[in-house]
Amino acid sequence: MEPPELLVRDLPLKGKGNHAYRLVEGGVDFVIPPTVRFAGEPGEQATMFLLDPAGNALEFKAMADPAKLFAKS
Repeated sequence: MEPPELLVRDLPLKGKGNHAYRLVEGGVDFVIPPTVRFAGEPGEQATMFLLDPAGNALEFKAMADPAKLFAKS
């Protein structure tokens, strides 16, 4: 089975210009705060979860290497 086609954008993982930093500085309440998962592995990613105004959970992630989005260890 082929993985679903996803929109992948290049979001910076580090530095004061990244989106997570701006949200933290803006006082956004997170369900799961910005963190790096699977560090050093093929699927390394920065991820964060927050709620939109209607209460829907939103996940944002940035892959260290987008080409490895569905890579297995």
